[in-house]
Amino acid sequence: MSPALITAIVAIAAALVVAGVAGVLHNRRSGVVREAEPLDVDVRDLGLSRTGPTVVHFSAGWCGPCAGVRRVVDQVCADLRDVAHVEIDMDANPAAARRLSVLSLPTTFIFDAQGRQRYRTAGVPKAADLRSALEPLLA
Repeated sequence: MSPALITAIVAIAAALVVAGVAGVLHNRRSGVVREAEPLDVDVRDLGLSRTGPTVVHFSAGWCGPCAGVRRVVDQVCADLRDVAHVEIDMDANPAAARRLSVLSLPTTFIFDAQGRQRYRTAGVPKAADLRSALEPLLA
C-alpha cells in the first residue's frame, strides 16, 4: 500500500470517528428539558393560561417527531389537569417562532401562570422530565 492511500484511509477513519462523537453528543441533548433564561418578548398572542402553567410546542405538518411531542404532552396534560397545552404551527405563525428563537422542530416551552418562560427543550421530551418540570409550577 502506498503512503498516500494509508493517509487517506486514516483521514477518512478520523472523520468518521469525529462525526460519530458529534452525533452522540447532539443526541444526548435532544429532548432534555432545561431551565430557560427569561425572555423579554410579548407572548400575549400565544394563548397562555392565566390560571396555571402552559406547555407550548412548535410543530409543522411536515415534522415527523412533532407527533411524538404531541403524544407526550397530551399524556402529561391528562395527568396534570391544571396544565394547558398550546400547539403552534411554525408555518402558520413564523412570527411567534422568530420571537422565541425557535430554530428547529420540535421545540417545546413551559410558561408559568404569569407568562414567564421557565423551561425549553428541542426534540421529543420524556414524559417524566416534562412532568417533573411542571409539578413545581402547580404548587
